[in-house]
Parts: sequence; C-alpha cells; structure tokens
Amino acid sequence: MKILYVKYVSVHVCVGGASRETGLVSARKDTGSIERKHGQGRPRTTTATEDRYLSIIARRNSSATASQLSRDLYAATGTRVSRVTVSKRLHETGLFARRPAVCVLLTSTNRRVRLAWCREHKDWSMDQWATVLFTDESRFSLNTDSRRTFIWRVPGTRYLPSNVREIDHHGGGGLMVWTGIMLDGRTPLHVSERGTVTGARYRDEILEPYVRLFRGAVGPEFILMDDNTRPHRALLVDEFLESEDIHPIDWRARPPDLNPIEHVWDALGMAIATRNPPPRAIQEMETELLNERGRLPQEMINCLISSMKSRCKACISVRGDHTPY
Repeated sequence: MKILYVKYVSVHVCVGGASRETGLVSARKDTGSIERKHGQGRPRTTTATEDRYLSIIARRNSSATASQLSRDLYAATGTRVSRVTVSKRLHETGLFARRPAVCVLLTSTNRRVRLAWCREHKDWSMDQWATVLFTDESRFSLNTDSRRTFIWRVPGTRYLPSNVREIDHHGGGGLMVWTGIMLDGRTPLHVSERGTVTGARYRDEILEPYVRLFRGAVGPEFILMDDNTRPHRALLVDEFLESEDIHPIDWRARPPDLNPIEHVWDALGMAIATRNPPPRAIQEMETELLNERGRLPQEMINCLISSMKSRCKACISVRGDHTPY
C-alpha cells in the first residue's frame, strides 16, 4: 500500500501583494538582512525642513493655533496642510496643546527681589525653617468657577442636566479664612465675619489669639511670615509685633509659588469643589472647610515646609521667574 503525504502551505496575502513571510525571505536573499523595508504608503506632505519650521514658529509663538501655524507655513513655503497635520508634526517634536499655567504678574523688580530673597534663604537649615509660621488668607466662594473637577460622560451628552454645573458669577457669597502652618504644628482655621479686614481686626482677631500663643510656645527664635497687604503692614500691627517680640520675615517678592501654604488652600479648594452636592449656604461651607481642614495630615504640611530649600533653588535656577511649585 502506498501512502501519499500531502503538505499544506499557508500563504498570507497582504494589501501590498506579498506576504510578510515572503517579503522577509526576499529581503534576506537580496541583502542578507531580515529587516523590513518601508512600505510605499502615502508620501508625507511636509519635508523635514518644513517640520522644523513648524516647531520653531510654534515655540516662538506658543499661543498660536494649529490653523494659524498652517497659514504661516503656506505663506512661507507654499505648502498647504491641514491643522490635523500640523498637530501631528508638533506631536512628533514633543509639543502638545495644554492649558497655560496661571500665575501672578511678575515685573522686573519682582524678579530681582525674588532672586535676592531666595539666594539669602537657600542655605537655611530645617531647624531654621521649623521656627517659621507661614500664614495667609484666602477667599472661598459658593459660586466658584473652579476647573478642578471633572465628570465622566459619553460623547454627545455634554449639556444633559446631570452633566451641567450651573454657576452664577454675580450671585452667592463667600468666606474669608485665615490659617497658619509650621513644622509639626498648625493654627486653627479662622473664619472672618462679614466686612473688610483692617489692621485693627488683623491684630485683634489673628495676632492676639493665635500668633502670640505660637510665639510663646516656640520662643524668641519664632518668625512670622505674612504677606504685605495693607492691613498687615499697618502701624498698629507693627507696634503690636514689636511689643510681643515677634519678628516678621521679609516677604516682598510676590511669592505665591514660594509659600507652601498655597498648597493647603489648593487642597481645601479641591475638597470643597468635589463635594456632591456642593455647599449651598455660607454656614454649610464654613462647616465643610473646618472639617476638611481637620482632615489634612500633618505629614503633608511637614513635607511642604521641607520643600523650602528646593523652592529657593528652583527660583534661583530661573533667575527669579515662576517656578513649578
């Protein structure tokens, strides 16, 4: 009896007309290498020089849109491309569209003072920073336009009632609160009553009940950090600080990015913004702020204060400009 052996061969056909296996075998025979050659797809609309041009003008004018860059490329080279192509070319060079960071205005004087302040304090030890009480005020509004919160939704449902957060920019109310932080310590969260904060109120409601007690606990090396708003630099405030032997730190450099307490406000703001439902009344917001303030771990505050040396070095590296803190 004869046995017939049949061998089945699997052939893989691709769009280009040759299988991957056939292409690799052919390449090995011709060049001795099994690397695949580039396919004969659609040629790139732009050249390498035009790609570099797009990257250069995008870096020089970071606020230009993809459509504007497309028109600039056409005016310079005569090559017409879509905004999608422009975006792809910029992505290849590491440029992506993102929201710009919002920071306070810095003049040349501000930058010079910031740089001098950071150079003066860059070598401070943790024992020195441990004697500083960082204080600040912040306002929390019922009708906030905070963009910290995001929602999960499917495409095409942006304006469903469940996905809309209504905001009245001209209504509602808010709270002005004050607090202080230091290494291994913090003050209570003080909520100011309605009305303008004056030098007298700052002395009677903040310095007398809170700061004076911290000065007594820390000792003569205690240092107070507060900003240079007009109530803080009132004559009666200076007289009180001098009478209590409280030394304020020189803080003239418009330094929100250098003040670690700003991260405390950000954490409280995020906690309030993510409340569901959000606070609807002033008393409810006050309760939520006090509760969230109590939940902040002291380890986080210690870590923020420990970063002061790094903040100073970062400010020096950019010569007094904005830092990523």
